[in-house]
Amino acid sequence: QVQLVESGGGLVQAGDSLRLSCAASGRTFSSVAMAWFRQAPGKEREFVAGIRRSSERTYYTEYAEPVKGRFTISRDNAKNTVHLQMNSLKPEDTAVYYCATRRDSGVISGNKLDYNYWGQGTQVTVSS
Repeated sequence: QVQLVESGGGLVQAGDSLRLSCAASGRTFSSVAMAWFRQAPGKEREFVAGIRRSSERTYYTEYAEPVKGRFTISRDNAKNTVHLQMNSLKPEDTAVYYCATRRDSGVISGNKLDYNYWGQGTQVTVSS
């Protein structure tokens, strides 16, 4: 059974940093795409960042425009973990952040419907 467990959320001030982690279990994740989404109150769940393997030791990443240059996604396949380093946080980054992965595709998608497994989410609140 696939499980994704997020951690690292919290309450911070604008300009601060947070590092989210997603611990995955139940299968091998090295060949599938993994991503972070977020959902603010009253809004749709939106793509934040995704990562997939591009060669034996390198990874390809994609980012949503609002977080480019501030957020960095990374993964440790040996530990089945994905991280999201968030710097220069803004109040508009406030949301529940979700880790997600696809069942058998290595393609990063910005569409939440393409992801088969989800974590329970972790709250990130950025005060101004």
